[in-house]
Order: sequence, then C-alpha cells, then structure tokens
Amino acid sequence: MATVELTKENFDQTVSENPFLLIDFWAGWCRPCLAFAPVYEKASEAHPDLVFAKVDTEAQQELAAAFDITSIPTLMIVRDQVAIFAQPGALPEAALTDIIGQARALDMDEVRAKIAEEQQAARGTGAADAQGSGTPEA
Repeated sequence: MATVELTKENFDQTVSENPFLLIDFWAGWCRPCLAFAPVYEKASEAHPDLVFAKVDTEAQQELAAAFDITSIPTLMIVRDQVAIFAQPGALPEAALTDIIGQARALDMDEVRAKIAEEQQAARGTGAADAQGSGTPEA
C-alpha cells in the first residue's frame, strides 16, 4: 500500500477513519529521514492492513508543532485515535518490525483504562492542591 500524505486538512479524518496508523514526520533536507524512507516503504508493503502516512514537517509546520515534533524523523503510531508510540530517529528494519508487532499486541481497552486512571489521578491531585493543606493561616 502506498503511503498517505497527511496535511492539516486531512489529518483528523485519516486518524478517525483508520484504527491503526503509522506516521512518519520527515523533511526533504533531512538525511536520516531519506535513509529511513525505504525502510518505512518496505514495512508498508509488508503490512498492507495498516495505514502508513507521512507528514512533511516543512510543508505542514502547524501539524508538526501540534505534536511537538522537534527532531526528525519521528515515528508515531496511533491506534483507535490514541497515540501509543512516538520516537525520534531512523529505525532499522528489524526495530520497526518489532515496534509494529508490539503495537499490534497492545490491548487497547487496557490502554484506555490506564489513560483514564492517569487523568483521574491528575484531576485528584489538582483538586487537593486547590483545597490547600488544611492548615490555618497564621
């Protein structure tokens, strides 16, 4: 399957319509990006059931900024509209294959439960801080 070029115009729709999406943030001037491109393309051919996408960080600066991309190439994996992996650096073929396997094996119900638990804990901490220590002011 050919890779999909993501833009700020098609990003939300692409993420919402595809349960498993790999995103390569890259730029044409980036030598590691150009070295990673054939590895990424080969993986896309080996996994035709997954959507492989690319974001040109030069042309899509707003999109790259929205994800705090500060180093390229950066690989991101989104499953069920949840970013489950993001790592900068050009990966060798074996590492990319391993990461795809790990991402496939994730139980997304467990991932969502953990996210909800972390959000609840963060809200609980914020509420406790807002209430103060309970010690009267002198």
